[in-house]
Amino acid sequence: MTDTEKKLLQAQHRLEEAQARDRVKERKARTHRLIQEGAILEKMLPEVRTMELSVLEDYLIQKLPQHD
Repeated sequence: MTDTEKKLLQAQHRLEEAQARDRVKERKARTHRLIQEGAILEKMLPEVRTMELSVLEDYLIQKLPQHD
């Protein structure tokens, strides 16, 4: 393997590692946002704490206006 090939391979690995870090960062940000949104939902509608997810979804569909 030539020096140029090694440098190219190293650059490719650095790029893949950077992309993996970005995916982790995005996933953590999404998780944080979902937790915050769930906390707001529970604060505003305490009864949702005891609902199954499918029941909660049906409840929200009935209560919220539909957007097309």
